[in-house]
Amino acid sequence: MKPDGLKIGLTGILTDGVNTMSQVIQIPLTDESEKIDWKAVGKEIPVLPLKNNALLPNSVLPINANRPTSAEVLKMSYENKTFFAVMTQSDPEKNNPSVEDLMPYGTLSKTARIFEMPDGSISALVIGLARIKITGPGTFNNPDKHYLTVQYKPCRDIFPDKDDKEFSALMSSIQETATRIIEQQAGAPTEASFAIKNIDSPGFLMSFIAAHTDISGIEKASLLAINSVKKRASKFLFLLGTEEQKLKLKVDVTQRVKRKLDKEQRDYFINQQIKTLQKELGNDPTSSQIADIEERAKTKDWPEYAKNAFEKELARLKTLNPQSPDFATELNYAQTLLDLPWNTCTTDDFTIAAARQSLNDDHYGLDKVKERILEYLAVLKLKNNLKSPILCLYGPPGVGKTSLGRSIAKALNRKYVRVSLGGLHDEAEIRGHRRTYIGAMPGRIILNIKKAGASNPVFVLDEIDKIDSSFRGDPASAMLEVLDPEQNSEFHDNFLDLDYDLSKVLFIATANNITKISDALLDRMELIEVSGYVMEEKVEIAKRHLMPKVLADHGLKPEDLILPDETLQLLINSYTRESGVRELGNVLASLARKTAVKVASGEAYSPTLTPEEAQKALGLPKYTHDEYYETRQPGVIPGLAWTSAGGELLYIEALLSNGNGTLNITGNLGKVMKESAEIAVNYLCANEDALGIDHRMFKEFDLSLHFPEGAVPKDGPSAGITIFTALASLYTQRPVKPQIAMTGELTLTGRVLAVGGIKEKILGAKRAGIKTIFMSEQNRRDIEDINPLYTEGLQFRYINNAMELIPMVLEEKPVEKAVRPKAKKKNNSAVEK
Repeated sequence: MKPDGLKIGLTGILTDGVNTMSQVIQIPLTDESEKIDWKAVGKEIPVLPLKNNALLPNSVLPINANRPTSAEVLKMSYENKTFFAVMTQSDPEKNNPSVEDLMPYGTLSKTARIFEMPDGSISALVIGLARIKITGPGTFNNPDKHYLTVQYKPCRDIFPDKDDKEFSALMSSIQETATRIIEQQAGAPTEASFAIKNIDSPGFLMSFIAAHTDISGIEKASLLAINSVKKRASKFLFLLGTEEQKLKLKVDVTQRVKRKLDKEQRDYFINQQIKTLQKELGNDPTSSQIADIEERAKTKDWPEYAKNAFEKELARLKTLNPQSPDFATELNYAQTLLDLPWNTCTTDDFTIAAARQSLNDDHYGLDKVKERILEYLAVLKLKNNLKSPILCLYGPPGVGKTSLGRSIAKALNRKYVRVSLGGLHDEAEIRGHRRTYIGAMPGRIILNIKKAGASNPVFVLDEIDKIDSSFRGDPASAMLEVLDPEQNSEFHDNFLDLDYDLSKVLFIATANNITKISDALLDRMELIEVSGYVMEEKVEIAKRHLMPKVLADHGLKPEDLILPDETLQLLINSYTRESGVRELGNVLASLARKTAVKVASGEAYSPTLTPEEAQKALGLPKYTHDEYYETRQPGVIPGLAWTSAGGELLYIEALLSNGNGTLNITGNLGKVMKESAEIAVNYLCANEDALGIDHRMFKEFDLSLHFPEGAVPKDGPSAGITIFTALASLYTQRPVKPQIAMTGELTLTGRVLAVGGIKEKILGAKRAGIKTIFMSEQNRRDIEDINPLYTEGLQFRYINNAMELIPMVLEEKPVEKAVRPKAKKKNNSAVEK
């Protein structure tokens, strides 16, 4: 078929406003660009930008002009028989694109027909004529124009030789691929396949196929940039292949979904027939299920209101269709009511001595925590109806907060349940979901009570400080009702839609950081701090609890691996840095695995592991601790710091340099610690006469204060007296006496206040080789609470005022080469009298 032109019916796309539903447009098959009078077109033409489409030469595109500028270009072209450029936007999101927002290649076009739509908008049929390339923005100054104009140059096609067999094969492949695509497309015109097989113009064939496939506008526009018809055909075939693969995948997915739906319908009808036969035979499983829970309810011990709710639900279940979504929800509700231990409680059968023994067996140390728990147990034994307190155990990770709850349950002979609240952000997780939702279920509180099988379990609320709030509600606020002894006897779960008595439950919450818990929630709990363990306690815990567990977990006997105290101390100091013992357990497990290899292979070895052998097995130490070093330099003094891994020495270094009295503080300090340094400087200046300091020292020298290990953040008020002592040593040039350390908060009036972490600090000082520790008189009570074994070899000096420190910690005489202010110049002028 090789006529002058091809008539294509655009049925149902656009109407001309008369009485016809179809427009027949004759499109030439020859290269129309050869007949264009380019001089008449002009050097500058308007632009019609397209967002998600492209127009190829020798094709027709129906366009709805949604933009006023587009309508203006279409009307002008139709009325004046002028030309314009159809360009594809590189960014479809822009409503008013500039020249930079357009693809560089486009199509010279003209308007074939204009249609006025009923809503007042303009639609048109646009004919693509020839490829063009933008050379720059338009320069013609027309104040009345509102559309974009560009300068351009025509693009010439480079045709292959007539006897190019590779090109012929390309075109045949394009025809075959396009025919397969169009035949698979739903709603594709039946004439399209016929037309494709009979078109022999390469340019028109590609334009016609592109108009009837789902190739994107950007990909169509990229074809315009290729001058070689052969290369253009090659790329077009690639685009068609990609489109065919997408279409095959789409058809495959559609067929799989259809097969699944057919199978589900088939299974549904078969199941219906089976259920009908079972009913006829008297074997209906649904009826059997209802009869079973009805029988169990006869002997259930529960409140009257729960019994009434169950009977009402049971009556409704008997009327519901088992295939109804409501049936499953209501059956779950009835079973939940029946499974809850409404009036079922375990008996507290214990003695205080047995409870104390149980706590001591499971946990080493933690004397204050155990004491508070035993107080509660004693009152509970004397008064059975005591409302359970809400205990909150807080402290660093790995110190045994969660396991304490298990020990309490064991001591009380109660059921134990635990729920992790970390990351909880949905209130329904606490209160449950209303039964109006498909898949509704009770909240975690009721579910775990049901799991426990008793109404008075020990209930551990783990990580309560990590509850989060979101648009789904505030779980922390929902916990207020759970943890209030005055309210939780009537806890309302949305799924149950009934009140449940939680007053018999012993709730134990655990947290790492109580500052993240709301004040209202904190007010309802009794806070018990579970502080970290000191090294001596970790050694005992390792011997009593960790080693037996590690050996059992790795199939070893006690005589297969023996760790002396020196080895355990090395592991604690050099391979762990924590308040608890979790990381220590991992280190011991590593040694156990290495020992297991030797035992399993029959290798001869010494079961007693020395510190040197342990270090060889584990590699270089991961952590180091500051050790005391003696110095005669004024302004250098060791202080005591608390860390999550225990106490540490914190050296403070002060230095004078020529200047004008500037203060420089370095060492990654927090706001409170910087304020402590400023207070120490001010107090020193206020007492310069008492300390024998020349006032010129503050004017002629700059003061630098440094706290080593700058990568480690430091904060807190406990270094106040240490900073003051370092400054007093520096300005008096008297060195600090050896083997002393101190801790305490300093006020502007010189008072020394108590600080925390005393136990950890003194053990860190002892480990570093300190002999004498100075602290506030108010901290005397903390020393008395510490096991004397840990304070052996240490002397404690208690002070109330910072000035009391000076004669006790500084040497009497200054160093030989002391820093002094410059001597005053003598006045040589004489005055005669």
